[in-house]
Amino acid sequence: MRLSELHTGESGVIVKVNGHGGFRKRIVEMGFIKGNKVDVLLNAPLRDPVKYRIMGYEVSLRHSEANMIEVVTAEEAKKIEEKERRERQQQAAKGQPVEDLSLNDDSCVDLDVALRPNDKSYEDSTDLMEKVALQERKVINVALVGNPNCGKTSFFNFASGAHERVGNYSGVTVDAKEGHASFEGYQFNIVDLPGTYSLSAYSPEELYVRKQLIEKTPDVVINVIDTSNLERNLYLTTQLIDMHIRMVVALNMFDETQKRGDHVNYDKLSELFGVPMVPTVFKSGKGVNELFHQIIEVYEGTEDAQSHYRHIHINHGHEIEHGISEIQEHLKKEENVRELYSTRYLAIKLLEHDQDVEKFVSALSDAKEIFYHRDKAEKRVKEETKEDAETAIMDAKYGFIHGALNEAAYEEGHKEDTYQITHVLDRILTNKIVGFPIFLLLIAIMFFVTFSLGSYPMDWIDSLVGMLGDAIGRLMPEGPVKAMLVDGIIGGVGSVIVFLPQILILYFFISIMEDSGYMARAAFIMDKLMHKMGLHGKSFIPLIMGFGCNVPAVMATRTIESRRSRLVTMMILPLMSCEARIPIYIMIICTFFSRNTQWLVMMSLYLIGIFMAVIISKLMTKYIVKGEDTPFVMELPPYRFPTAKAVFRHTWEKGRQYLKKMGGIILVATIIVWALGYFPHNDQLSVQQQQEQSYIGRIGKTIEPIFYPQGFNWKFDVGIVAGVGAKEIVASTMGVLYTNDDSYSDDKEYNDNGGKYEHLNKAITADIAKMHGMTTDQARPVATLTAFCFLLFVLLYFPCVATLAAIKGETGSWKWALFTACYTTALAWIVSAIVYQVGRLFL
Repeated sequence: MRLSELHTGESGVIVKVNGHGGFRKRIVEMGFIKGNKVDVLLNAPLRDPVKYRIMGYEVSLRHSEANMIEVVTAEEAKKIEEKERRERQQQAAKGQPVEDLSLNDDSCVDLDVALRPNDKSYEDSTDLMEKVALQERKVINVALVGNPNCGKTSFFNFASGAHERVGNYSGVTVDAKEGHASFEGYQFNIVDLPGTYSLSAYSPEELYVRKQLIEKTPDVVINVIDTSNLERNLYLTTQLIDMHIRMVVALNMFDETQKRGDHVNYDKLSELFGVPMVPTVFKSGKGVNELFHQIIEVYEGTEDAQSHYRHIHINHGHEIEHGISEIQEHLKKEENVRELYSTRYLAIKLLEHDQDVEKFVSALSDAKEIFYHRDKAEKRVKEETKEDAETAIMDAKYGFIHGALNEAAYEEGHKEDTYQITHVLDRILTNKIVGFPIFLLLIAIMFFVTFSLGSYPMDWIDSLVGMLGDAIGRLMPEGPVKAMLVDGIIGGVGSVIVFLPQILILYFFISIMEDSGYMARAAFIMDKLMHKMGLHGKSFIPLIMGFGCNVPAVMATRTIESRRSRLVTMMILPLMSCEARIPIYIMIICTFFSRNTQWLVMMSLYLIGIFMAVIISKLMTKYIVKGEDTPFVMELPPYRFPTAKAVFRHTWEKGRQYLKKMGGIILVATIIVWALGYFPHNDQLSVQQQQEQSYIGRIGKTIEPIFYPQGFNWKFDVGIVAGVGAKEIVASTMGVLYTNDDSYSDDKEYNDNGGKYEHLNKAITADIAKMHGMTTDQARPVATLTAFCFLLFVLLYFPCVATLAAIKGETGSWKWALFTACYTTALAWIVSAIVYQVGRLFL
């Protein structure tokens, strides 16, 4: 509970004071320290501020300030005690060892004894509150912050046992993941934040980390550092110091620096930065216990009480420091600023022209004066240093880091080249002659294995889904409920699950490439080609993933720093042929094209999709999504051999995400499409006739004139509408409408059981002949052209609902999702119409 939630006359005991260092220090100096009882005396007429009594004197706080203080009330303390009593009783009843849920120090009274009604200690509610507050205080909220590839997630997995992803592609650690650990009687809530090189408003990761640190200020931050790259990693540390957050630095991968023969007096470095530093090797767990011990020391300690835990101000030069001071004077006058921000941090970010901070400050009452002092300071910096303020601040920080490393006697060793294998492999894998062919070979192997090996379990799953539908169908009476369950729900879920094996195989390969470090090289190799499209090298990774499924591919765009490249990548991803379109391709290609030309037609669809993506990307970056692109700055981590356990765990987690993201949305969409095809229902009609007179059949006939330029009749139109929910439905819908056979959606390769492709060919050709007033022989080439145009439309039009939902989730707005739906459908209409009309000139 927060102090601001207490009413007049109520009391509580302080658990902890949240917020950044400057605010917390001021509140603590007023007497609001752990274990102290505080009484609410009076609310002001306007309910703000509130008068409190603490340590025998009266003090007032605003509600916003009181909201940063956690307290325990007598009622809350009793509930917590009663809950723990029940837990002990349940453990005893099961014959399990009863955990001692009381505190482990000498000051603690047995909580079970404290609950006895006749005990005098129970009569004093303050005594009980103090005991519970002390217990609640032993919960420490910790955030992991560090550069990509520094080992944060390895620590998270080691300490909490959680199964989190290691790597920095394919949407890795893009949300805060929470785990739990315990040490020396303390409980740790550990949050793994995305890897980021700085706290600038540059990429989604940087903004996300900053937002988490400001809005959900942790008790302690673990700044994980790759010790083999000390100077670069410490830049983020200096920014965390500016934020005035309690922090412990983990000097991770310390074993690699020892092998290399590096030397650094980390005790001296810790003193210079005012932050405890602990050498660690998270792969083996070395140093983890000492790290937890230091977290407790910082959490329970008092700032500035010792040289290794003190707040320092990094000197940025006379003119910048003068500007910071002037800006701070005005910021300190603003209400509700100091609770969330260090005013020094805000001033520095203003001088860096941080857009997020500028937006925040512009809403303040004294914004005009603040910006005046910012501009004045920046002008003087420019005159003195010939550089802008942001560059001057960066130079000052690196200057401080360089000086501190010199004073700590830092020296890089040369005993062993820890990157020797990496350098040898890079000379081959990124070679300008053989690098690209090797890359294409690996991608080809990935797709070959995915499609060939994945077809077997896909058939098994499809058979199981069919058997389940048949079994339920036999047990239930005929009617809409049975039809919805068998065709809508089971069919909808089955259409998602059936692709799980190929998704798992695809992510198995991607996990190996990510964990080994090769995926970063793939982006490096493809950057020039991507840049010609107006995109970033990192865009290639989501585009490749799009051939498996567009949903996780959209999620993977989070790793792209440039907003422009990120948006455009999302917009063109639906043009990559996902696996859900394969049954449609197979149905039409096997029906109208000879065995010798089928592979050419299939390949042409993939190539046309890629070609259209290139064209659309160029147009979008030039006319629609404008802005400066970010430079290609990406770390190439050393090659590491991925462990089988990690790869299989990551693969399954990605598969689980696929089912979670796809299942619910596609299930709803398929039920809606089923309902449109089922109602109004007439049992006297065949399935084919029922589809024709249903709502979806009527929709198809209504929009039929729109698709005359493509040569489509209403049956083609119904297939297109059905595919809006999920592309898997198109093949079965077309099969039912033309041949009363819905098995076409099951085909992942040529499967002409019972001559069904020949039947479909005859049915569609007869429809085309009737539509154009031709003989059957005259209509055959026209039917083939129409079928190919239908394939083009399916390739390019409206992405599935799940993909649109993913785009909305990533952009935070339906605007871009709806734009994608509209432009892809318009593109599909234009391209298929042009191909059909041009083709008719030759037929």
